[in-house]
Amino acid sequence: MKKVLLLALGLAAGGYAAQAQSVQPANATAKAAGPAITFEESKYDFGSVAQGGMVDHVFKFKNTGTQPLIISNIGVSCGCTTPEYTKDPVMPGKTGSIAAHFNSAGKMGMQNKVLTIESNAAAGNATVSLVGEVKEASATAAAAAPGAFKDKGKEADGIKRKPVNANK
Repeated sequence: MKKVLLLALGLAAGGYAAQAQSVQPANATAKAAGPAITFEESKYDFGSVAQGGMVDHVFKFKNTGTQPLIISNIGVSCGCTTPEYTKDPVMPGKTGSIAAHFNSAGKMGMQNKVLTIESNAAAGNATVSLVGEVKEASATAAAAAPGAFKDKGKEADGIKRKPVNANK
């Protein structure tokens, strides 16, 4: 009988201790409050672009937190990507934007350009990315570009012309 009573008392004490550990401290909600950044989209698929082409996209976000959101810096995964962003504090419930410019010169194949947004958001850093494929620029596209046609004696329209001799 003593063993059963001790077992019951031990289980009751263990259950009480487990319940006490699961109770949230009063200041736990204060940690969750603060600025919060929520993007309309976190990844932009630009499809494909010819090598040397530019990709521009604007990532829009909202401060879904309870305090002003301040973006302090945006890190990029490559020097080929340049960000422009809202420098002023974004008040709770208001929106801001981050413009990302990707220069595909010197790039080939699948690309994933990540921008890391450093801010005072309670959740820490956020990321957005530009993804897509850089394809080799076609010969016809290069020929159509201004100044791209370099064949001596021919103009961009392909008509052969005689060079003008200015010494006559």
